[in-house]
Amino acid sequence: MKVIGLLGGMSWESTDYYYQHLNRGVRERLGGLHSVKCLLHSVDFAEIEELQGNGAWEEAGKYLGQRARLLELGGADCVLICTNTMHRVYPEVQDSVSIPVLHIADGTADALERAGVEKVALLGTRYTMEQAFYRDRLTSRGFEVLVPEPEERARVHKIIYHELCLGQVLDSSRDTYLRIVESLAARGAQAVILGCTEIGLLIDEHTSALPVFDTTLIHVQSALDWALKA
Repeated sequence: MKVIGLLGGMSWESTDYYYQHLNRGVRERLGGLHSVKCLLHSVDFAEIEELQGNGAWEEAGKYLGQRARLLELGGADCVLICTNTMHRVYPEVQDSVSIPVLHIADGTADALERAGVEKVALLGTRYTMEQAFYRDRLTSRGFEVLVPEPEERARVHKIIYHELCLGQVLDSSRDTYLRIVESLAARGAQAVILGCTEIGLLIDEHTSALPVFDTTLIHVQSALDWALKA
């Protein structure tokens, strides 16, 4: 088993979700007392959120690249950026290390292809929904990507930062998300990408009007495929 480096803390709730599912996945695949071999570098999310809000993406890329190097020096064989939004600086992080940084959108694109999805809805932070870095990774693979309307995007973003990242999972917010998913389905979306690692705390395949692609779980499975391959 190779060692998975986790660049986490953005937020710690979603990093905990990664850790739990990595260990569950290893147990399911290998059985017995097996657990994941990993290293975690957890940053202070308040510092990252300030950089995001100021549009200081270059500085954020340098910051996370330095932390990725620490994981490599510690013995990690790959790195996972445990957040969708900060894949905005994926190139800078990958350029900072000599080990692979497994992109969260690549495994999602693979899963969409296997499911035969062509038009997909994307939920996430406003950075993920509105900037090109994530959508382009999907459109380059041939997918049509739909995002909510501006007012809906604002509600999705606010719920992530003011509730989910603080550990609050509210029924009213779940209802809001489900209504937005229904509106995206009416526009022709065949599935919805939970393009923020916290959204899986709020909705899932049992509640959504569309098939759900939880990027955190897909990222975990892609990492395990990589770490456990012969």
